[in-house]
Amino acid sequence: MERMKTNFTKRRGWWILLMLALSGCAVGPDYVKPPLDIPEGYSEPAAGWKHAHPADGQLEATWWTAYDDETLSRLMGEVDINNQSLKASEANYRQAQAQLRAATSSLFPTLNANASATRSQSAQNSYTNNGNTYNSGRSLGNQYNFSLGAAWDVDLWGSVRRSIEAQSANVQVSEAQLAALRLSTQTSLLQAYIALRVSDAQQKLMTETVEAYTRSLELTQNRYQAGIVTRADVAQAQTQLESARTQLTDLEITRIQSKNALALLVGKVPSQFSVEPRDTLSLKLPDVPVEVGSEWLERRPDVAAAERTVVAANAQIGVTQAAFYPSLTLSASGGYQANHWADWFDLPGRVWSLGAGLAQLIFDGGYRSAMKDSAVAGYDATVADYKQTVLTAFQEVENQLTTLRVLDDEWVSQQAALLAARETETLVTNQYKAGTTTYLDVVVAQTARFTAENNAIQLRGRQLTASAALINALGGGWPGLEADAVK
Repeated sequence: MERMKTNFTKRRGWWILLMLALSGCAVGPDYVKPPLDIPEGYSEPAAGWKHAHPADGQLEATWWTAYDDETLSRLMGEVDINNQSLKASEANYRQAQAQLRAATSSLFPTLNANASATRSQSAQNSYTNNGNTYNSGRSLGNQYNFSLGAAWDVDLWGSVRRSIEAQSANVQVSEAQLAALRLSTQTSLLQAYIALRVSDAQQKLMTETVEAYTRSLELTQNRYQAGIVTRADVAQAQTQLESARTQLTDLEITRIQSKNALALLVGKVPSQFSVEPRDTLSLKLPDVPVEVGSEWLERRPDVAAAERTVVAANAQIGVTQAAFYPSLTLSASGGYQANHWADWFDLPGRVWSLGAGLAQLIFDGGYRSAMKDSAVAGYDATVADYKQTVLTAFQEVENQLTTLRVLDDEWVSQQAALLAARETETLVTNQYKAGTTTYLDVVVAQTARFTAENNAIQLRGRQLTASAALINALGGGWPGLEADAVK
C-alpha cells in the first residue's frame, strides 16, 4: 500500500511538471519592432545656433521656463489641475490599468464557497400486504451543506498571457496618449499666450501711433490756420488719425479671443479669467540647437503610442491563434454534508471531488481563421500607422527648423528696415515743420514706420510660435532647454 502511494505521488508530480511546462508555451509571433529607415539628422542647416548634447532623451519637465515668463509658468501650472480634456485622458489611463489587472487575474484559479441549510418534507413509499395497500407516511428532514470549490483554466497555449501582453501595451498607449495630450495642450496654451502678448504689444504701438497722429493733426491745423498749408493737409491728417483709432479698436477683438482661449485651456469661464496687459513682447526666444538628432523623436508621445499599439496588435494574433488548440480546465471541491447541524463537520459527512476537462472546438465554419486573418490585418494597419506617424514627425521637425531659419534671416532684415523707417520719419517730419515738404510725405513716412514696427512685433510672435511648434514636434524640447532661461 505504501508503495502504491509512493508511485501515485510520483505520477502526480510528473503531471504537475507537465502542466507547468505546457503553461510556459505561448503561440503566436513574438514582438519585433518594425524596421524604419531613419536618418541620423535633418536636412535643414542650422548655422549659428547653439550646440546641444543629447543626454538621456527624456522630456524637459518644465520646458516653458525657457521663455522666462512668470505669468506663463503660472498658467502652465493650472493646466494639469483644471484642464478637463486632461482629466478625461487621465481617467482613461486609470481605466486601462484596471483592465490590465482584470486580464492578469485570469492567470489564477478561481475559488468559491457555498453554504446552505434546507428543511424538506417527502412522501414515503407505499407497500401492499395481504392484498391491502399501506402508505408509510411522510417524513421531515434537514440537510446542511458547506463546500469550497476551485477551478483553473490552464493557459496551455498562452492565450491569457498574450491578452495580458496586449493589455499591458494598451496601458502604455493610454499613458503615451495622456502625455501627448498634455504636451499638445501646453503648446496650445503657449501659442495662445504668445498671441495675447503680440496683441498687447500691437495695442501699445497703436496707442502711441494714435497719440503721434493726434499731435500731427494739431500741428497741421495750426499751420492751416496760419495759412501755411491747405485744407487737404488737415483732411489727410484727420483721415490718418481716424484710421489708426479704428485699428486700435479692432485689436481688442484679437486680445479677447486669445484670452478666452487661455481660459478654456486652464479650465475656467472666460468671465472669471483675466491676464494683465503688458506693453512689450518680453518673452525670451529659446536658442535652437545645431544638433537636432533624429533619435530624439523616440520620446515623442504620439510615436510611442503608435509603437505600443503595434505591440498590442501583435499580441492579439497570439490570442486568436490559441483558439485553434484545446482548452484544459482543472477543478476541485471539498466540503461537508449532514442531516443534522451537530454532525455538519463530522468526518463521515466529508465530501470531495477532483476533475479535469479538455475541450476542443471541432467545426466553427471558419470563424477562428477569419478572426486570425483579422488580427493579422489589424497588425499590418498598426505598423503602417506607426511608420506614418514617424514620417509625420520628421516632416513637422523639418518644417519648424526651416521656418525658424528663415525667420531669423527676416529678423535681421526687419531690424534694418525699422531703423531706416524711424530715421526717415524723423527727417520728413522736420522737413514738414520747416515747410520744405508736404504733409503727404509725412503720412507716407509715418505709415512706413508704423508698418515696420508692427511687422517687427508680428515677426517676433511668429518666431516664438515656431519655437513652440518645434518643441512640440521634438516631444518636449531638447536637453538643456530649461537651462537657457537661467542665462
